[in-house]
Amino acid sequence: MQPTADAYHEPVLLAETLRLLAPKPGETMLDSTLGGGGHSAALAQALSPGGTLIGLDRDPEALQAARIRLEPFRSSLTIILIYTEFSKLEVALEQTEGAQGLQLDGVLFDLGVSSHQLDTARGFSFRRDEPLDMRMDAASGAPTAADLLATASEPELARILLEYGEERFARRIVRALIERRRSRDPVRTTGQLVEVVARAVPRAAWPRDLHVATRTFQALRIAVNDELGQLQEGLAAAVERLNPGGRIAVISYHSLEDRIVKQAFARWAGRAPSVPGSSPAAFLPPPEDAEPTLTLLTRKPIVPTAEEIARNPRARSARLRAARRRAGK
Repeated sequence: MQPTADAYHEPVLLAETLRLLAPKPGETMLDSTLGGGGHSAALAQALSPGGTLIGLDRDPEALQAARIRLEPFRSSLTIILIYTEFSKLEVALEQTEGAQGLQLDGVLFDLGVSSHQLDTARGFSFRRDEPLDMRMDAASGAPTAADLLATASEPELARILLEYGEERFARRIVRALIERRRSRDPVRTTGQLVEVVARAVPRAAWPRDLHVATRTFQALRIAVNDELGQLQEGLAAAVERLNPGGRIAVISYHSLEDRIVKQAFARWAGRAPSVPGSSPAAFLPPPEDAEPTLTLLTRKPIVPTAEEIARNPRARSARLRAARRRAGK
């Protein structure tokens, strides 16, 4: 059964995103993380008549749901939907009829996992016992999270949990995972992973505001989908495709993503990228040899209001940053 658009999350920070992207009739914009098409439907309405909306997603189910949601707009603008990872957007556009050579007036990245992906048996959620998959594109044939746990070395697994999950008990968790693997009973489901993590982390150290396995699940999902590498490549490709005056907006959901966006925008704006704990990148002096291509539109990330979080709890960790391509760059 194909999912409907209603199965996907309510678009996060929608009004703020539209304000920063400022879509106008006749413009060309790219939603690089289409999902169920919530943000894209609002963009389509603003781009009509005569505009062009391009949507990318590496989840075939998301593309199908978005196609249904965007169907009412096909009479008033051009809609191009592409099955691809956003890190490959340049190749995808050049290989798609009607998209070759298009320059963009706006690009949106809405990172993270959709409600549909969390609520189906993909292994993203620790709230149900299901196969430990975690692939954004389950049809890709790529290794699953269970495969990763069954084959990666102890140092590699520790690095993943430390770097991608910022999990302070990473080594204890990994030792427990390796011991279970050696017993020829490797972790294959989300419930089994939760059980291992819960036993490895001292009960007194369990987070008050997070499930004890949250950071481990985040780390494995990032590793399985190469999310941080994908983000770096996708941002660079998107900025190259922006028209002078074109806008780019990114919604991230954890500190690792937000740090990449912040530092990339700072570098392209001619600011010295900051390191954790230093001053915001927007206020640092530019390197002497910099030739800025972007102007920052957000000096600090925009966060959801209390009202939005109450209405949509999955928005609570969202951070929105935006920038504009400089004229002649």
